[in-house]
Amino acid sequence: VVDKNQSVFQIQGISTHNLAWYPEYVNQSAFTFMKKNWKVNAVRLAMYTAEYNGYCTGDASNRRKLEACIDNGVKYATNAGLYVIIDWHILSDCDPNQNKDEAIAFFREMAEVFADNDNVLYEICNEPNGGTSWDSIKSYAEEVIPVIRAQKPDAVILVGTPTWSQEIDKAAASPLDDSNVMYTLHFYAGTHKDDLRNRLETCVQNGLPVFVSEFGMCDASGNGANDFVSTSKWLDLLNKYQISFCCWNLANKDESSSVFKASSTALSDWTDDDFNESGRWIRDYFRGMPQK
Repeated sequence: VVDKNQSVFQIQGISTHNLAWYPEYVNQSAFTFMKKNWKVNAVRLAMYTAEYNGYCTGDASNRRKLEACIDNGVKYATNAGLYVIIDWHILSDCDPNQNKDEAIAFFREMAEVFADNDNVLYEICNEPNGGTSWDSIKSYAEEVIPVIRAQKPDAVILVGTPTWSQEIDKAAASPLDDSNVMYTLHFYAGTHKDDLRNRLETCVQNGLPVFVSEFGMCDASGNGANDFVSTSKWLDLLNKYQISFCCWNLANKDESSSVFKASSTALSDWTDDDFNESGRWIRDYFRGMPQK
């Protein structure tokens, strides 16, 4: 990633959980607090498409609530001086083509609404899975990207890769014909180790622009024990190549990957008592990184 002056800039942020399930964390105090106290420079707004009350499965009023949450989230992030990623969070829908028409309409609207925002990135498919091929993802991207480019020619667009955004090598072998696209890799440090790290390093050394838009310290289920040794190896590698990243997730869901304890009710100005193990670790990590 480069900034408006074409200087290399590493995005270091945190992702919300599903906006339909945990919208309360999208508030101005929270975003400003994270910027000032955690030293993050980005937030990812994860809008699920197919799960309960997903954008493509809920009713019209639910869809309006999600759009309002994104609108507010971009406003709060902008006010706090943060980059913000609008994430079309496919998961159980597996292949982004399943809801392609809705995606095209959604990103056309988002690009129009935020045409004047230089801090917005567009993630057009979170984690393709279920055997979805790169060819299928690529054809989807070739239809969605132009509606964003029509309003925002220089927007940074993030494209998911097969097998829950792990097979970046498939994208490297047949990249999109677009100079401002990045390909996402997701990892969970308790599950993903040297094999995936080596794949990332090989692809990056060969010139593939990669963005780690989601990672966790635990296993791939979002739960289980945290592996901070593996996490440190991952983050050292990302920093070596100045690869941007966002940690999962800003919520108090009762699982290892949430940064807050299930008992925490605070929505900003968090204290040590609010954090679970992974949350305290990543907050301290962010605080110790050199900031811009």
